[in-house]
Amino acid sequence: MTRLRELGIEIGILPSGPRNAISDVSGVTVGHATVIRDDDVIARTGVTVIRPRPGHVRTHPLFAGCATLNGNGEMTGLEWVRESGLLTTDLALTGTHSVGVVRDSLVAIETAHDTFRNAFSLPVVGETADLAFNSGNAQFVTGEHVRAAYESASADVEEGSVGGGAGMVCHGFKGGIGTASRRLDASAGGWTVGVLVQANHGTRPDFRVDGRPVGRDARLAHVPLPARTQPGGDPPMPPGSGSIIVIVATDAPLLPGQCRRLATRASIGIGRVGGGIQDSSGDIMLAFSTAPQNVPTEGYAGGHPLVAPHSAVPHQALDDLFRAVVEATEESIINAMLAAPTMTGARGFTAYGLEPDALLAAFSSAT
Repeated sequence: MTRLRELGIEIGILPSGPRNAISDVSGVTVGHATVIRDDDVIARTGVTVIRPRPGHVRTHPLFAGCATLNGNGEMTGLEWVRESGLLTTDLALTGTHSVGVVRDSLVAIETAHDTFRNAFSLPVVGETADLAFNSGNAQFVTGEHVRAAYESASADVEEGSVGGGAGMVCHGFKGGIGTASRRLDASAGGWTVGVLVQANHGTRPDFRVDGRPVGRDARLAHVPLPARTQPGGDPPMPPGSGSIIVIVATDAPLLPGQCRRLATRASIGIGRVGGGIQDSSGDIMLAFSTAPQNVPTEGYAGGHPLVAPHSAVPHQALDDLFRAVVEATEESIINAMLAAPTMTGARGFTAYGLEPDALLAAFSSAT
């Protein structure tokens, strides 16, 4: 697997963290369960679980905010995030028709804990469509897959056609899961911003890398677009019809409204790669802060104070954090594409991988 920086292409001006992944934000881990079947049915799907902190998030909720660039998609639990400014559960990404089972499975994992047995849970689960690669309606993810992804979460984040990204297409190439990070200078707070995307959006002519229109270069433009080789099923969706989910993590102390502002900036990163144009794309972003805050977990019971003090970066000092989100989002999308090899699924539907050498050649000659 080749990542963008290994090609000598660095997005933006901020340095990456040591892993160049969302897990550079301490405590954040990611796990995948990938479902590949070639027996009685064809399956190319899965689930990715992002754990924002060790243990149960509900015991120490995190300030969070969300934003939508285009709402032709779904992410459960966002109404509570908007209402409370809190992230109280783990997060997951999957295919469109598996949202329900993934959400229910996260509820079961949380409420199996004695402390939360009678508590409500509103897990955050985002989706992008992987129907073209799959037989039927792609409901192949089970509770066992969700638990496997949850229990396997680690700081070593796999990219490409894994987990929820297994059956995705991005800018006419194979897409999937991608990640990147940025670290601020000590004079700007020294904080880390990490991004993870599930990229299933965009058209080939719009594809850009660091501002260069590489998707129009002959070396990439001539790569066949995703298509079926066998008849049957509904017609494939038109180019760019998919979606992108962006998860932003930071250890900077932020209030919920500031988290929302970070989430909004992820849309700039999407646009820099050439996305955010199609009506049929669901582009949804969520950001959370792992900085310790005195957030009551259950109302005012258990001795929680009526007034809880919080620390936050001043609004006028957010510029570098905004920049970090934009740069890491852009790089995450391209990393997702580079990590995803050519895949063929149901009815011969094939999406070709983005070849590193071809991308580098197109980047070198594009202006």
